[in-house]
Amino acid sequence: MSPEANLFDLPSTPESTARRSRSAPLAERMRPRNLSEFAGQDHLIAPGKPLRVQIDHDDPASMIFWGPPGVGKTSLAKIIAETTQATFLEFSAVLSGIKEIKQVMQASEQASQMGSRTILFVDEIHRFNKAQQDAFLPYVERGTIRLIGATTENPSFEVIGALLSRCRVYVLKPLTEEQIVDLLHRALSDKERGLGNLNLTADEEALALLAGYSSGDCRNAYNALEVAAQLASDRASQTEFASKNEGYGLQPVHPSSQHEGALAPEVSHSAGRITRALAEEALQQRVLLYDKSGEEHYNLISALHKSVRNSDPDAALYWLGRMFAAGEDPMYLARRVIRMAVEDIGLAAPEALNLCLSARETMDFLGSPEGDLALAEAVVYLALAPKSNSVYTAYAAVQQDIETTRQEPVPLHLRNAPTKLMKELDYAKGYKYAHDEEGKVADMDCLPPSLTGRRYFEPTQEGREKQLAQRLEELRRIRSAKRTRN
Repeated sequence: MSPEANLFDLPSTPESTARRSRSAPLAERMRPRNLSEFAGQDHLIAPGKPLRVQIDHDDPASMIFWGPPGVGKTSLAKIIAETTQATFLEFSAVLSGIKEIKQVMQASEQASQMGSRTILFVDEIHRFNKAQQDAFLPYVERGTIRLIGATTENPSFEVIGALLSRCRVYVLKPLTEEQIVDLLHRALSDKERGLGNLNLTADEEALALLAGYSSGDCRNAYNALEVAAQLASDRASQTEFASKNEGYGLQPVHPSSQHEGALAPEVSHSAGRITRALAEEALQQRVLLYDKSGEEHYNLISALHKSVRNSDPDAALYWLGRMFAAGEDPMYLARRVIRMAVEDIGLAAPEALNLCLSARETMDFLGSPEGDLALAEAVVYLALAPKSNSVYTAYAAVQQDIETTRQEPVPLHLRNAPTKLMKELDYAKGYKYAHDEEGKVADMDCLPPSLTGRRYFEPTQEGREKQLAQRLEELRRIRSAKRTRN
């Protein structure tokens, strides 16, 4: 028995291998075996495209596949291993630690010395920490292994620079609905690996629904199709049984009650039909591409914020709905909506902040889904409200000056003088009480001497801020007139 073997390693026979293959999920059975079966990613694998050239020339460079789930990252890695006649080792960042990494690396190095090439496929490589990723470096540099990492997260943030610089990054795109529909047709007709032996037909609108609800993830589409196919097959069997045994009171035997050795894909059933209604039943709940801690989380909140900023209530509502449907924390959304009120609406419609705070309180009081409408109301109001980022930009300029200019002491005339000593040191000397001044404005500088005359706040002509602009101009005129007289 080899060192890697254990008590759970059972002898493999052609029959057992076939049985395991047929009992595997449809998505696994329909995994493409070569580039001609691979769907999508033409920008990478079409003749003359970067990855295709690398494969055709057997270029040993390591690479990272970055893309959403279900677009073929694992399949592509296996195809590359098969095409280049390399040993394929699959490694999960979720299940493995640095000890396992070193063991695999050492075994690969021994194989390399004997002339064997190894492709190490690391799924979810972004889940490895820095030390774990560092462990790959010497072996990648020496060419002991050819690393292919797969990640759904931006590798610029999740993969260490030293490893990233030694890999080519290929961006995989979500599959289109048309491409997924083609894959579903292929699965329905494939008698060897797919559902062909079930003799099913499917309405185009049903397949389009499955494809649309998969969010570009062919694995989700295959899973939904498998459920729909089982439902259609069961309904057809029940209908056939009922028509043959009408009046006898007999009940059909459900396929799941057949003996364990039965291989469903090889059993021919009466033809069933996958309708749109049956597809909806199979889906039950749409699978949304979302990760609360991943990049898509930030992409969606960015889309919501920018839709509000661009005064597009329809788009803003859509992105809000997408985040709610994906299970986003309502309080996170409430905080972001409040931020929009102060960052993009500001003093052009100061009541927006109160509305958003009220929406937050409503959400806290009612919870979801009842409170969702309060945030939707706030989002629509923000989208329609006049926009101003004058306070936002003014405060940013203040922060910049604080960082880049000398931290001068507070001018003496602005300091309080509660003691005799402070008064003797000229604290509060020269201070002018605004309420005693004409126009309630004193001819007095309130900034440090080096920043005298610096203007930060420049109101716009939007909404209420137009009135503030007029008031600010009036104050400047009064102050200027007093300085002229003095």
